[in-house]
Amino acid sequence: MLKIISNSPDQTHHLGKLLGQLAEPGDVFCLYGDLGAGKTNFSQGVAEGLGVQEYVTSPTFTLINEYQGRCPFYHMDVYRLGGPEDMVDLGYEEYFYGDGVTLVEWANIVEEVLPEERLDLNIKRQGENERLLEFIPYGSRYEKLVEELSESVCPGN
Repeated sequence: MLKIISNSPDQTHHLGKLLGQLAEPGDVFCLYGDLGAGKTNFSQGVAEGLGVQEYVTSPTFTLINEYQGRCPFYHMDVYRLGGPEDMVDLGYEEYFYGDGVTLVEWANIVEEVLPEERLDLNIKRQGENERLLEFIPYGSRYEKLVEELSESVCPGN
């Protein structure tokens, strides 16, 4: 696990951008955190790191927004779903096991259908602008990704 303190929304966005730059097709990122923790801000950074040119908004009402960067970026916000059974109607497997990068906000609501191998990210408020970001890898691909992210954030460690 990698823990990073972000002292501003800009830093949180930048961490997302670094992750997006390291992302590969097939990656699944699952975000956890309270309302206002910075999930969408982080997601916008991931999109920027993937080369998405469009403005990225939270898909709270549409559930999934699709963007094109150097690979497809699928941004899901499952806050309004009743549970994992609702993911079937979305065709979630095509996203999770497809050719793009999938990011799921409020992943705790659909944990039962998340891939075993993925990167979980907990964003916790520590103050007005300070956030604790905990990157938890599941599987060798994501362990390597967290190592690369750590090296990007703290070179030489």
